[in-house]
Amino acid sequence: MPETKSKLLIPVVGAAVVVAGSIAAYMYLKGPSGDGSGALGSAKLVPSTALMATYITTDPQAWEKLQQFGTPEAQKLVAKGLEDFNKEMSKDGNISYEKDIKPWVGGVMVAVLPPNAAKPAQFNAPAPGANPQIALRQEPQVLMVVGIKDKLSALNFANKLKAQKGVKSQETDYKGEKITQTQAETGEPTYSAVLNNSYLVFSPEKPIVEKAIDTYKGQPSFAAKEGANSILSKGVDVKNSLAQVYIPDYPGMVRQLIAASPQGNQVNPQTLKQLDQVKSMAAGVGVDDAGLRLKAIANLDPQLNKFQYENSESKILGQFPAETFALISGQGISKGWSTVVEQSKDYPEFKQALEQVRAQTKLVNLDLDKDIFGWMDQEFAFGAIPSNQGVLASIGFGGAWVFDTSDRKTAEATLTKLDNLAKTQQINITTRNIGGKDVTEWQIPQQGALFAHGWLDQDTVFLAVGGPVAEALANAKNQTLDNSDSFKAIAGSLQKPNGGYFYLDMDRTMTLFNRFATQTQRPIPPEANAVLSSIRGLGITANSPDKSLSQVEILLALKPNTAK
Repeated sequence: MPETKSKLLIPVVGAAVVVAGSIAAYMYLKGPSGDGSGALGSAKLVPSTALMATYITTDPQAWEKLQQFGTPEAQKLVAKGLEDFNKEMSKDGNISYEKDIKPWVGGVMVAVLPPNAAKPAQFNAPAPGANPQIALRQEPQVLMVVGIKDKLSALNFANKLKAQKGVKSQETDYKGEKITQTQAETGEPTYSAVLNNSYLVFSPEKPIVEKAIDTYKGQPSFAAKEGANSILSKGVDVKNSLAQVYIPDYPGMVRQLIAASPQGNQVNPQTLKQLDQVKSMAAGVGVDDAGLRLKAIANLDPQLNKFQYENSESKILGQFPAETFALISGQGISKGWSTVVEQSKDYPEFKQALEQVRAQTKLVNLDLDKDIFGWMDQEFAFGAIPSNQGVLASIGFGGAWVFDTSDRKTAEATLTKLDNLAKTQQINITTRNIGGKDVTEWQIPQQGALFAHGWLDQDTVFLAVGGPVAEALANAKNQTLDNSDSFKAIAGSLQKPNGGYFYLDMDRTMTLFNRFATQTQRPIPPEANAVLSSIRGLGITANSPDKSLSQVEILLALKPNTAK
């Protein structure tokens, strides 16, 4: 391998993402033509040894839908990036995506293949003092399969590419198919072949193109791999699909990537064993009226899956005020903790750390398993709420933890122990009534309450950082989070039932970011601000209908395009 090539996975996959991303950026603004039905056809040209594959559609309807989002600033930023991309393409040979590439490009599949078995002659000698084992690592290989929807336009592009000044082309025969090597004066060679006049296969490595030809000639393909045909045919159900990712053998993929990593020999064998819980994965990204939506599906081994999933009714969201800008909710912390404790038996280092934490909590008369996690057996939520009062004045927000429990007695006993511990630290413990509820506060002189806790109803307890946050929870006079327009727009369309939510209101979060940036005199770069300001929020949820299936859904809620 050339010395300049990285031995890490990230640059390799990153290069493929840049190529695909550049195409995607152009399609976003210009609107391509094509369809998203070619994933299975493309996969028939990918060798069965491929670890994963991503299919990017060129369906115009999907990409045109995306254009309805984005602030004018974000639209200008993408347009400038596209302009720079076009200038770079046309710098040496007057290549235009609009005229030369767009007319013939169909769907694009990017496949990641494992490293070839290395021969000593393939490597340069390790640098003095280098670890030979690390120096001899190889990175996974990348193969791109591009659908050809207009053969004449594709031929014209190929001829134009060959005619570029400073570009050398050389054709060789492999099993009756032509492989074209193309190399600019200052770049590395690339290799491509046109198969059945319908697909262009492309790679920086000639052996990878040869493998694609072997597959075309009848060798096992990615499409025929166990589990692959099903996920390729079904895909993931998202509206206006932009891209689909397919991983038919998840544990096998991760093991091979770890083996190719310089740190691969540092991975705990028990960690590798955990990989076997997941059989295969598929993910899809699409665009709908709310924004960009990603869905991922993992097929699990029910015999190895130890996680005890529970649906959450999410009634606890009604305990938070509408201005809550970040939240994580779920169900059954105590069961999750029990699973962690059970699995720690297979990880000596983690088990030792766990025992150390248990020992530390015992010093303050708390049993980690019983007093802290034992009573957290029902719904829970952690939220961030803005406030500029009291101890929160300098940071602008406080935190709240709300738990439903079936064991109020143990929860009250734990809070009493915490209050007594605070008293030993010269903290003043007071009680006041807020909205008809008794709230215990840890008072800091001249600043107000640092911490507070109380019961919102018979089975629901809250803990709050900052007196104003406790007031917002206990008063409960205003609109609640689950009924707010922001929550409905960001998380309201996510799958139900589910195990809980991750919720982030970007507008309120940006207010805090800008505040910190002003205080530290380090303003957010205009480009980053343009992108962040076009996002309304982020919503994530997951569910598991049974022990053989897990599903995750992510919505990047976007603001509508207001440009005239």
